[in-house]
Amino acid sequence: MLRNMKDLRGYAIRATDGVIGTVSDFYFDDQDWNIRYLVVDTGQWLSGRKVLIAPAAIGFPDWMIQELPVSLTKTQVKHSPDIDTRKPVSRQQEAEYARYYGYPYYWGGAGFWGMGAYPGGLTAEDTINEELRTATARPPGARDDCHLRSSKVITGYHVHATDGDIGRVDDLLVDDHTWAIRYLVVDTNRWWSGRRVLVAPRWIDDVSWSTATVSVDVTRHAIQGAPPYDSEAHLDRQREQALHDHYGRSGYWTAHLRSRREPGSVEDGVNR
Repeated sequence: MLRNMKDLRGYAIRATDGVIGTVSDFYFDDQDWNIRYLVVDTGQWLSGRKVLIAPAAIGFPDWMIQELPVSLTKTQVKHSPDIDTRKPVSRQQEAEYARYYGYPYYWGGAGFWGMGAYPGGLTAEDTINEELRTATARPPGARDDCHLRSSKVITGYHVHATDGDIGRVDDLLVDDHTWAIRYLVVDTNRWWSGRRVLVAPRWIDDVSWSTATVSVDVTRHAIQGAPPYDSEAHLDRQREQALHDHYGRSGYWTAHLRSRREPGSVEDGVNR
């Protein structure tokens, strides 16, 4: 099911022996547009320290009471690597985090999570393969590889169609099974009063982090005629299909595994 990211902020994170804090933000991969970590504010427990929680640790959410259980103890979280969430998180810091918790690496495979589509499908082989690949690929003294972005930061970015501005990023819709970002919610109120529309990450041509703009491979006319997005209505597969049919695009659900290097796609690293 797709969830509004803004609605997930404030959810309680419950360890096996008590609540550790609430969700304050999400870090997503700027190549795959997948949530890699939840940023958790520990409040008074750890004097306001913010910690990262990986989706691999999350169990079955309790949507009624807005709580996400994790298979971690409070002691584990307390002694986890201290990462300054005010700064970009590097791949090297992620590797340290993964080693601490004993998680396989999610990067380097053909799927969202290693070779699979779900965080629970990660295996030790993903870590071994990636370590072998980077052992020769990363030269000594190379700069840290920072690739994670804050969901709060991208909210408010200008969205440009092929022929002009269309609005701003208002929210993100995330798949609560794969933790993939499926859509950007675009507020077009400045151009078409009271209207919000959805744009899929795979339709993005370019993201300029320096100028806070997202460029999409669709026209203003196509966006103006797209099905409006209603956050109160359940976005089922039928509505998603109608959206993709409108733009003449195939749905993300048509492929079980995606190539990370599809030419001309966001997976090809076109985010600049």
